[in-house]
Amino acid sequence: MSVLSELRMKPPERARWGWDASVRARLVLAAVVISTLLIGANLATPLYPLLQAELGITSFEVTVAFSAYVVTLVVGLLMVGHWSDHVGRRAALVLAIVIGFAGAGVFGAASSLPMLVLGRCLQGASVALATGASSAALRDLLPHRPDWASRFTLLASAGGVAAGPVIGGLLSLLPDPTRTPFALYSLVLVGLLLPLLTLKARPAIRAADATSPFKALRPRRPVVSRAAGRAFWTASAVGFLSFAVFGFTLSLAPTYFASLAGTDYRPLIGLLAALVLGSSALSQLMRMRGRHVVTIGLTALGLGVALIPVAGMLDSVILLVLACLLAGAGQGIAFRTVFNEVALKVEPSQHSQIISTLYVLTYLGSAVPVVGLGAAVHLWGLDRSVTGFAAVIALASVLLAAGSLRRSLKSRLVD
Repeated sequence: MSVLSELRMKPPERARWGWDASVRARLVLAAVVISTLLIGANLATPLYPLLQAELGITSFEVTVAFSAYVVTLVVGLLMVGHWSDHVGRRAALVLAIVIGFAGAGVFGAASSLPMLVLGRCLQGASVALATGASSAALRDLLPHRPDWASRFTLLASAGGVAAGPVIGGLLSLLPDPTRTPFALYSLVLVGLLLPLLTLKARPAIRAADATSPFKALRPRRPVVSRAAGRAFWTASAVGFLSFAVFGFTLSLAPTYFASLAGTDYRPLIGLLAALVLGSSALSQLMRMRGRHVVTIGLTALGLGVALIPVAGMLDSVILLVLACLLAGAGQGIAFRTVFNEVALKVEPSQHSQIISTLYVLTYLGSAVPVVGLGAAVHLWGLDRSVTGFAAVIALASVLLAAGSLRRSLKSRLVD
């Protein structure tokens, strides 16, 4: 079946040869697609200081460009998060790559803030389509190991976001640093299309109505799983908080870190910006069990974020690195635990739609607080705003940790 047939949700007129890939190959493809798209969405992180100087935009306008990506991603998850259930995982991922290619081209050629915003919007739409499709594909391929499907989903996502700033910083050493990274990235996307286009697609899990198939693609109201119950809202709260930290590290943190480290060396700035996300990704490989894992993770997240402005006051790069690593590890452990609890309780037929809803609430953390932080920088300056932001995140982490501890102790008494 061709991609066009899948997108039309109609059976092919004749059989077509396709690469009947193994489960392992399909797992790798699903993970690589979402990782690559997230790498591209975050290539610009160490380039924002350059773009500010080149285009004459302010810190607040940087947060506007960053938030355009998040807002589009959130809206996209609501509108297209369920598409892969009807058109198939392969077709949804192919379409996501095509949109991502367009986004990279527009952003790389941007000569004004509106073009930056348009490029970011296209990137957000691409990631939105791929998020539901890739997580659902991993769940389909590991039906008896949903815990590992969740682990691979978070590892691929956090790893892609973490790698973006590092790769962007390295590629920015090439000539024309604000455009070359996106040109090379576009070639990678073209290469990624080849195995997907030859792949023998599996049927969509929900067949569309033959008389009016496109009705199945209409936007749907967000779905909250009754089976997941409190776990869903706990995961949403932890996700919102942790992605507020991610939003900061991917937008204004490069400027803050560059000032603290006293350098404008973009690979180093990209590496510092990626520490939180890299630590979060690596924490997916750690095995931690027990009633108090979420409490420990949230406490580590709050402490790590609280130490970031302390590192700024002391001009200590070492303390900054330790703070970022601690915050990332704590976030990864806490979010993985609550995310996995939701994934285990969700019915397979609703997985794509419910996980997309969870990501909607989670990604809002990368938009609303970050825009507020950008406005605060305009009023009170970067250092004071970062200190206030860190205080709010630390307090919220402590409150969530206390709630998690209370529930753990209560369940222990019941048992």
